[in-house]
Amino acid sequence: MSDEVRPSRTAVVIPAAGRGVRLGPGAPKALRALNGTPMLIHAVRAMAASRAVSLVVVVAPSDGAAEVKNLLDAHALPERTDYLVVPGGETRQESVHLGLKALPEGITTVLVHDAARPLVPVDTVDAVIEAVRDGAVAVVPALPVADTVKEVEPAEKPGDPEQVVATPVRARLRAVQTPQGFDHDTLVNAHATIALTGEGATDDAGMVERLGAPVVVVPGHEEAFKVTRPLDLVLAEAVLARRRANDGF
Repeated sequence: MSDEVRPSRTAVVIPAAGRGVRLGPGAPKALRALNGTPMLIHAVRAMAASRAVSLVVVVAPSDGAAEVKNLLDAHALPERTDYLVVPGGETRQESVHLGLKALPEGITTVLVHDAARPLVPVDTVDAVIEAVRDGAVAVVPALPVADTVKEVEPAEKPGDPEQVVATPVRARLRAVQTPQGFDHDTLVNAHATIALTGEGATDDAGMVERLGAPVVVVPGHEEAFKVTRPLDLVLAEAVLARRRANDGF
């Protein structure tokens, strides 16, 4: 079958192997409860809400894959979507790579989504998928930056004053969210080409940029924020409460 007539199939990789130290001690961040349900389940449901998504691959902590699979099995998820749990690696980049290796033949579009962004609306997911299907090899949802941003010389000791070295033009800046969308072969090539160094890449689109391939931006959404600190949990609960009120349940 030629590329011209190959049907488009979309899969999502959710790296959820991190510990989430900024939320404090306890369970991994992805397994923290949000309105009584683990954030990971919210994130999986957010991806499966798109009718274009046929498979969600969750990359679990290497010693917790069975626990995560049991978690998925215990919660109601859309039946039209398949789910797969694979053990992750030491870094986010390694975990995404392991998720990509688990994808079956025939996947043409891959989304990579942060488990810590549990409330991304389906319209944002669909917009990313549509942009890839329209020919973009890498797509990121993003929002304009509200604050003035300063580039600084990091202090040698925590808490010391830092010297400002530049002020980027705010109109040219965007705060990037997930899911990030990719042509399957382009993302696989990026992971095969860009060496794993240090903590690895925290942004898959950045890896594609390093290949010299174009990355485009589509509008993000304010509810696709990352739950990183305790205050973010408060905001996420408020968003869910508003959704329940608006949806009547």
